[in-house]
Amino acid sequence: MTKELNVTNKLGNLRWDIGTGYELFVSLIVLHQPELYGLRASWAAGIRSRIPVVERKFLEDVLPFLSIPLNWLYKLPGTKDVPSILWAVRQIPPADRIKTIFSIDEWDEPEIKILLTIPEKHGWDENDFKALSSVLCKEEKPGRDADSVKKYLDLWIQPEQFGEMYLSALQAFYQVFFEDEEKRLAPILKTALEQAQERSKTLELEDLLAELSQGVRFEVVEEADAILIPAYWTTPLLMHGEINNHGKSTFIFLFGARPDNMSIIPGEIVPESLLRTLKALADPTRLKIIHYLSKEELIPSELARRLHLRAPTVTHHLAELRLAGLVNLKLKGQEKRYTTRREALPAMFAHLENFLDNGANTPEDPGDRTIE
Repeated sequence: MTKELNVTNKLGNLRWDIGTGYELFVSLIVLHQPELYGLRASWAAGIRSRIPVVERKFLEDVLPFLSIPLNWLYKLPGTKDVPSILWAVRQIPPADRIKTIFSIDEWDEPEIKILLTIPEKHGWDENDFKALSSVLCKEEKPGRDADSVKKYLDLWIQPEQFGEMYLSALQAFYQVFFEDEEKRLAPILKTALEQAQERSKTLELEDLLAELSQGVRFEVVEEADAILIPAYWTTPLLMHGEINNHGKSTFIFLFGARPDNMSIIPGEIVPESLLRTLKALADPTRLKIIHYLSKEELIPSELARRLHLRAPTVTHHLAELRLAGLVNLKLKGQEKRYTTRREALPAMFAHLENFLDNGANTPEDPGDRTIE
């Protein structure tokens, strides 16, 4: 069920939501872009291989361009488990499914709305391709190139078939993998939500987000509303977006819900959080970066000059440090500023000692969830 707990704070009203339905979409993204989330690529490929060939190929073509439908999910009534989500998808006419689920009409970029004209024209032209590529490929992410954009545009020519294939792919993924995963995650999400709600009683939203995300701090927007939702598969990253709620902008955040001593891979003995931190600290360039960031707040270009490295190389190292929870990230408009997250080091030693003494929690032994 949707949890409504209104808290008046520096950023306005804080509300909560929960549901394994969010995790269905989150896990699909993570499994298809494992390198961005610190997940073992070979394991992710093994899970994807269980999806039937037609649906697997379809997901590979569309997921680079589809985000998590936060707006649509949040506005759904009732319990947001996966069977309820799939039922809701089936109620949408196939030709309208993609534009409805992903709120295409509400996107800020006018170029995106070109997608809605493709079925009317029974095709797309070079101008459509150029305009959409400028938006769809403005971020360098796996699967976003000219050929993949063209395949994606081709799907929009027949929106009814597109909608049917999307539902079929969601159902296939649920049947071969996420049905069991849903049972494992439900109690973990519930515990994470309850503990985050408890922390919200003593923290401003800005500080609460920094704690839940292991170091992300947003520029304050006075009197804006916010919705917080626990998410297991993206931990420690904080996924966020903006939704239109009765004409008022509301920020929605998916915060990390996976315990530090639990692996994202069911049954894996070594938690990813511990492994990522140890790997990050084993690299001399990353050690230099956290040394500089322990002295002052820097942006990537400033670090690149000090290290005599190309900016993309520094950005890659910062992403690894961020996944390991070793840096704070301050977002101010388009600018990203970093500092060393010193509290992560004693926490890492404590997790290592706990692992040596007790091993990792498994789905059969979830243990206690604590927020560091």
